[in-house]
Amino acid sequence: MLNSRFDELRDYPFQRLRDLLDRHPTPAGRPVINLTIGEPQHAYPDFVGRIMAENAHLYGKYPPVAGTPDLRAAIGDWLTRRYRLKAGALDPERHIVPLGGTREGLFMLALAAVPERKAGQRPVVLMPNPFYQVYAGAAVAAGGEAVFLPALPDKGFLPDIDHIDPAVLDRTAMLYLCSPANPQGTVADLAYLQRAIRLARKHDFVVVFDECYAEIYDRDPPPGGLEAAASLGDGFANVAVFHSLSKRSSVPGLRSGFCAGDEKLMAVFSKIRTYGAAGLSLPACAASAALWRDEAHVEANRALYREKFDIAQSIIGNRLGFFRPAGGFYLWLDTGNGEEAAVKLWREAGVRTLPGSYLTRDTGDAATAAGTKPYLRIALVDTADRTRDAMERVRDTLC
Repeated sequence: MLNSRFDELRDYPFQRLRDLLDRHPTPAGRPVINLTIGEPQHAYPDFVGRIMAENAHLYGKYPPVAGTPDLRAAIGDWLTRRYRLKAGALDPERHIVPLGGTREGLFMLALAAVPERKAGQRPVVLMPNPFYQVYAGAAVAAGGEAVFLPALPDKGFLPDIDHIDPAVLDRTAMLYLCSPANPQGTVADLAYLQRAIRLARKHDFVVVFDECYAEIYDRDPPPGGLEAAASLGDGFANVAVFHSLSKRSSVPGLRSGFCAGDEKLMAVFSKIRTYGAAGLSLPACAASAALWRDEAHVEANRALYREKFDIAQSIIGNRLGFFRPAGGFYLWLDTGNGEEAAVKLWREAGVRTLPGSYLTRDTGDAATAAGTKPYLRIALVDTADRTRDAMERVRDTLC
């Protein structure tokens, strides 16, 4: 009665984490600090509530699955400014699909991009390892075979896309790439993005750039997939990018993001969404358009994350393999054994963190296991004061 295809999926990382930690008591008298989930805690801009209230009467209408023309225009204008695209290169009606958060889009796009067969065989969906678990779920749901590309320190925490078996590439339907990467914070340069697009066009697959952390960076704005595609010519063929207001604007509860790119793919994706997705409420569309048009709150948001990385760096120093990521809001610490470190921090310090191995698929490759087992992911999403407290507890417990 059940679809056995989903037997391939493992327990979600946070269920595994609950199974690991919840059987252990925490130290009495110490408030718990949860740094496991990438849920921004910064205050969202005041104008969001005002706009939602001004448009509250529109809750009485079914929202269009494709969003509003104003929202699509705001997204198109932002992409054009942010990635220095030529005026008119991006058509909001053909290249942009608003989403109820990028999670649903990253999952559902596979239904549009993965055929039943590729090169006469089961199609492949490539993804980094460690990876955002939705990628694997999408591959399985679409009938594809998830193939994991190690993203290890010796390659700068980016998957090696230059040495993929040609037989695998011939079967590939999709490649997921995340930059800035979750969990390591690595930023792929423009040349890397261009190589990925050339590979996709040569072997006829879609490269999906998950750019949800693109507006949280330490120094330089990360380049993007549309920017790389524009620099190569041939429009946005074989390219899809995802962006979210959850991270950029600290409004995870708004559930607002978008996908943009290859117009043929966007047309099929839009058709699928009319069958299986709900549109953003009209008040949420109005607030989202305003957020994409405002940069002041994004700059303030970045400054808060920089402050917390300053705090972490001053406390951890050069211990635990500390490095300051170019983007995102995670620390990726080498603790020797991520599971043991997570339990120790929970039992002795009341700090919840996520073992790096829980974000990794065990492929039997010794190098991948050795390159991820030692790590611990820490999300610097709380206030500066609580971040300082947490980092002092990490130092005192693990160093």
